[in-house]
Amino acid sequence: MHATARRARVLPALVLLPALAGLVAACGTDPSDGTAGDRPPAAAPATGAGPNLGPDQNRIRAEKVPAIAAEVPAAVAADGALTVGFSADGAPPLAFPATDDTTLIGVETDIAQLVADVLGLRLDARTSSWENLFLAAKSGKYEAVLNNVTVTEERKDVYDFATYRVDQLAWQVPETSPIKSITKPADIAGLRVSVGAGTNQEKILLDWDRQNRAAGRKPAEIQYYQKYGDVLLALKSGRIQAYFGPNPTIAYNIAVSGGSRVAGTYSGAGPDLQGLIAAMTKKGNGLVKPINEALNTVIANGRYLEVLKRWGLANEAVPKSQINPPGLPRQAA
Repeated sequence: MHATARRARVLPALVLLPALAGLVAACGTDPSDGTAGDRPPAAAPATGAGPNLGPDQNRIRAEKVPAIAAEVPAAVAADGALTVGFSADGAPPLAFPATDDTTLIGVETDIAQLVADVLGLRLDARTSSWENLFLAAKSGKYEAVLNNVTVTEERKDVYDFATYRVDQLAWQVPETSPIKSITKPADIAGLRVSVGAGTNQEKILLDWDRQNRAAGRKPAEIQYYQKYGDVLLALKSGRIQAYFGPNPTIAYNIAVSGGSRVAGTYSGAGPDLQGLIAAMTKKGNGLVKPINEALNTVIANGRYLEVLKRWGLANEAVPKSQINPPGLPRQAA
């Protein structure tokens, strides 16, 4: 039996990454239910390489569908706007400030715009802390939240969900790495790997490591960094051989910076369930059905896929939006 893997907690590197885009790490703690969610950490500002990061987005738009717009609750439609919450801590490619530090852009805001268009409403984008997104949705202050929120069974007690992306994790390795693929526990045996503390992916990684040790394989050396920029430095220097994190973060970094590649993807819900990202509304407020129908409209007419391709996330497309599908299992008390 091998010894328990050494889990080194590494302090942030005291250097700046040139031309580094700030990105998103997933799955922080949601105070509303105690389960893992998708909180984006503080990150370095985006640089302007790759996708358009300016305030003039020329967003992909959709047409109003009167039959769906008529289903919007009167209390929501009264002011002619759909108030949608996004995290103030967001980073590319989800929801983050443009180069003017004011305009909110990203795949989440683009999808919210499509939904508002179909509903015949103006998009009123608001930002708050990750924790307050849940409180604001619960109170009705925000009529919807589109912020990389994963469907969980606990959250379904309090909120309604209309899905619009798969919750995908990815393994990032240097472009020249000899590692061909990482898809199963044996693939990480003996590797130096990094993952975010307190995340869904950490739970998966630790479970893989336990399986390896039980099978007599070498344990992984797991290192923790406070910022994604420090992860990239560790990959470049060889201090780690692979990073396990949210697919959007990794896909965006590869698009704007290069130098690395994806060695494998994995469901954010683990081996037995495909995790799903969804628009979140206050439970029973009548808004989830028109949002679901709006999403299915733009999925069918192709605007949805245009948005995902624009931000490099076509591999997270869903064939249709579902209302309150099975979510991540309840956490043991």
